[in-house]
Amino acid sequence: MSADIIDGKGFATALRARIAAQTAAFRAATGRAPGLAVVLVGEDPASAVYVRNKGKATVAAGMESVEYRLPADGAQADLLALIDRLNADPAVDGILVQLPLPPHIDADRVILAIDPAKDVDGFHPENVGRLAIGLDGFVPCTPQGCLMLLRDRLDDLSGLDAVVIGRSTIVGKPVAQLLIAANCTVTIAHSRTRDLANIVRRADIVVAAVGQPQMVKDDWIKPGATVIDVGINRTDAGLVGDVDFRGVVAVAGAITPVPGGVGPMTIACLLRNTLIAAHARAGLAMEAGAL
Repeated sequence: MSADIIDGKGFATALRARIAAQTAAFRAATGRAPGLAVVLVGEDPASAVYVRNKGKATVAAGMESVEYRLPADGAQADLLALIDRLNADPAVDGILVQLPLPPHIDADRVILAIDPAKDVDGFHPENVGRLAIGLDGFVPCTPQGCLMLLRDRLDDLSGLDAVVIGRSTIVGKPVAQLLIAANCTVTIAHSRTRDLANIVRRADIVVAAVGQPQMVKDDWIKPGATVIDVGINRTDAGLVGDVDFRGVVAVAGAITPVPGGVGPMTIACLLRNTLIAAHARAGLAMEAGAL
């Protein structure tokens, strides 16, 4: 057999089109566009690319994009002061501080400084807590994208056995919370899990977010399982995921490629969160099922 390839790029393109339509309706209703402020500290090349792509996508969706660049050796106080100004700015609906930050800056303190109502990354403890107890809030973009792809592929996830490989606060833990809310039976595994292959082998859904190139092999996968590969690893052979795609594609029922799978969903879900934030701040209800 050969797995179906989950087209994250195509799904994200369709989602962004729906976001653009809702953004136009928001502008017509309020007289302004949703605003996203992105802050980049330093000159990390990968971060600069991400910020540039986010800016282009924001403008393409009809939103206002504002970018702030601070020097790598800048004072933490300057960054916190900028966040305070953005929190108070009525034209800014979403704030994103690009990670990682330079070592002398306390990332936790920076995240805490962002208004939870503008935390479109979903990293503030208030939003993390709301996700954990099942209340509405901002969900981190990559996990939200994973769930949307899974629902599109499988529809009802109730009762399925899911294994999440990776326990980061950015992907592993929130995607596990989303799967629990979707009535899956969820195991969070990681690089130190004993007998990891056998644990993964029982899963109907595998989400690989461990950050190790091609760690998940074909003999780890239950035939017909759905595999979501969150990994983005730069190797001498090029960009690869956390899953050995060539082997696993012959066993799985469906799999996301790298690139072209989860990656495009992250920016699309950032725009989705920004649009939701704008509606909430304007006191407008989102059209049911619009996104």
